[in-house]
Amino acid sequence: MLIYLHGFRSSPLSFKARIIAERLAAQGRSALFACPQLPPSPREAVALLRAQFAPSPQDTLVGSSLGGYYATWLAEAHGCRAVLLNPAIHPGRDLVPYVGELQMYHSDEPFAFRASHVAELRALDAPAITRPERYFLVAAKGDEVIDWHDMVARYPGVETLLLEGSDHGLSDFETYCDRVIAFARLAGSDTETKHAG
Repeated sequence: MLIYLHGFRSSPLSFKARIIAERLAAQGRSALFACPQLPPSPREAVALLRAQFAPSPQDTLVGSSLGGYYATWLAEAHGCRAVLLNPAIHPGRDLVPYVGELQMYHSDEPFAFRASHVAELRALDAPAITRPERYFLVAAKGDEVIDWHDMVARYPGVETLLLEGSDHGLSDFETYCDRVIAFARLAGSDTETKHAG
């Protein structure tokens, strides 16, 4: 499976998730893609992903921003592969100012981001990357939210696509989406139904 983990305040309507879904649909591999709505609670988000997908070394997580933080923890815990798109590095620090009542980006639906969620984020901080070959980092020098130096330092030795410009949302994602999909090493459409997850 290729499982997309959206960022903070985002949803399955993320344009990057939709581009991946469209590419896989065109290849007849839609059954190998999933993008669940993650709850505001980091603990609940990780529990949902583990219960719904039971990530294994055959699966690839594609995490954007906060989703990249989750993907890192899950990759270390379960041995799956992870593509990190401008991943959050210190969300337990950087999201503190956002504690309170917020709205989702794509629907304006309100939700509460609580101080307890910050503590849950800190508990999910993977101490180090143990197998760099499991990771593919996409980092934009033009990211206005997360310093690309921090991203590169957090993932030493991993395959990295360092973008000279771009932005936090990776508005140019369509141009290198195929590299992300290729890293996942998904089965062809004739083997879709063999996946038990």
